[in-house]
Amino acid sequence: MRRRFLLLGFVLCAALAACAPVMVAQQGAAAAVSYKTVRTPAGLLRLAVTESGRGKPILLLHGFATSSYTWQGVMPELARKHRVIAVDLRGFGASDKPLDDKYSVFDQADVIQAFIEQENLKDLTIVGHSFGGGVTLALALRSKGTLRSRIRNIVLVDSVAYKQPLPIFFRMLQVPGLAEVGMALVPPEVQSEQGLKLAYYDHEKITERSITEYASPLRSPAAKHALVKTVEQIMPPNIDEIALSYSTIRVPTLVVWCDEDKVVPSVFGQRLKADIPRAELVMFSKCGHMPQEEKPAETARAIESFLARHP
Repeated sequence: MRRRFLLLGFVLCAALAACAPVMVAQQGAAAAVSYKTVRTPAGLLRLAVTESGRGKPILLLHGFATSSYTWQGVMPELARKHRVIAVDLRGFGASDKPLDDKYSVFDQADVIQAFIEQENLKDLTIVGHSFGGGVTLALALRSKGTLRSRIRNIVLVDSVAYKQPLPIFFRMLQVPGLAEVGMALVPPEVQSEQGLKLAYYDHEKITERSITEYASPLRSPAAKHALVKTVEQIMPPNIDEIALSYSTIRVPTLVVWCDEDKVVPSVFGQRLKADIPRAELVMFSKCGHMPQEEKPAETARAIESFLARHP
């Protein structure tokens, strides 16, 4: 019986790490890390913020189960002409991880909207990867207040956007207690390594450093809580209705995708390009769910080229 539980835990955690967009260590110029306390609808929250460069702002939002570290490969290039700000989402990275259930795309959008307004960011480009792309879409769809006038462009990188079948391990993680058991049974390093192998197209890019980086957050009970609560709300119940509203997005939009993405297949990138009136699509070959990590130089160039066309 114990062996069966161990095997189940291994499968669940490896799958969880695989579905999550994971991070690869990149060489690049150091960026300053600070902490900002933001007043959100759920209360005060301390966010970890990495910032570099000067110019019109670019806000980078990472995906599920990662942090701002995922942008290390693209930040130095983008910071040549822009003020680049990467934020650890609520419950991830070094940001606060409240033990509540405020971990939906909309809850995260509330936090980021409060941050944008507090920092008085204008002429803003928001770049969102995977779950962070869902947050970006939620922000772009908000029409009340001053937020919409602040956003100039958006970039969606292998973004969640449409209803798609949830893998069996996601459904299992929604069973009370099962996620905690699975994550407790398998060492974080094993979870990370298996996740990298499943999520990356090019396994040669997996490093010991990246495995260590991914494993670290999984040691925190609060971080595990955030992961589970995010999974429970990963698919908004009104996702079909939300998808119909993408046609109302009027800001210039860049859609960046990988043709070998097994988490959010490339057909969804093509669909976003068709549904958002001013969207452009860049499709990379031979990479998985994370072009900002597998192809950081190409991703940075695609964003820079897009911004040059839409200053």
